[in-house]
Amino acid sequence: MSNTQTRKADHLRICLEEDVQFHTNTNGLERYRFTHSCLPELNSQEIDLTTTFLSKKLRSPLLISSMTGGTDTAKTINYRLAEAAQTYGLAMGVGSQRVAVEKPEVAHTFAVRSVANNILLLANLGAVQLNYEYNVDHCLRVIDILEADALILHLNALQEFIQPNGDTNFKGLLDKIEKLCHKIDIPIIAKEVGNGISGKMAQKLIGAGVRAIDVAGAGGTSWAKVESKRATHSLQRRLGETFADWGIPTAECIVDIKSLEPSIPLIASGGLKNGLDVAKAIALGANIGGLARPFLAAAAESAAALDELVQLLIAELTGVLFCTGNENLTALQNSQSLKKIQ
Repeated sequence: MSNTQTRKADHLRICLEEDVQFHTNTNGLERYRFTHSCLPELNSQEIDLTTTFLSKKLRSPLLISSMTGGTDTAKTINYRLAEAAQTYGLAMGVGSQRVAVEKPEVAHTFAVRSVANNILLLANLGAVQLNYEYNVDHCLRVIDILEADALILHLNALQEFIQPNGDTNFKGLLDKIEKLCHKIDIPIIAKEVGNGISGKMAQKLIGAGVRAIDVAGAGGTSWAKVESKRATHSLQRRLGETFADWGIPTAECIVDIKSLEPSIPLIASGGLKNGLDVAKAIALGANIGGLARPFLAAAAESAAALDELVQLLIAELTGVLFCTGNENLTALQNSQSLKKIQ
């Protein structure tokens, strides 16, 4: 295995087996509560969860967030996730495809379009690689591997800082992102990896040409913790422990960004655990909600476990709309039925 493959295998194992969740910093959604409607005047069977994101129709406002690739285990998981996304009309993002650029022979672990011909499918590269000899051609390569509808550029400054020999030169990156946005035809999405994107940073990214934002706020998997678990030196291990709960809560990111850029397509991710969390995020202004670890754990178990999870998430979303008296997602966003309680 290459160093990148080994790192990806470590990430997969650690996320599934170790305690790498935020402990004191939450996603912030627990500070909000829906007002229950005792008489919703709706037939729950007629509730509509469909939405459109980046010109692609989804049957539910759910994104299987970026996670994995590059190993045989990751291939099994990716294909299961893609099949579920196709079956239920969800969006899907793959993990960082840097390993597929370095080792083209593992590209097939990401190439899920063959089992998911209709879904919104998102390619993924670390934005910082643009400062480490990656260029437009590398981006086009990962897009082609997936036949992707959009490209995620993930922003993982803290993770790289803690990672042994991490890529920490983020200088001048915004200009390179802007140039890339003008050279690639499909939309580029800026995504954090669990530490959040503030409203001011979102404005800079949108100004550079980014077409959507995935806030990926604090409250879920802490990549500082993940890298701490991987560390072979005490410095990296202790850094990971210090910054284990660093970041902007997901709810705060959504509110901040929408107050400054109300029209930007917005993905809420970072510690979302269930359909109720997704519904809260949408009521706050997000367009769709992304979950990573819950999907990862279910897909690692079995296709049946994954089906069960998706059906539960859809039922939970439907339940929120039914019990707040909203027939669709637009009505939910306009209903003002979500109240801050803390």
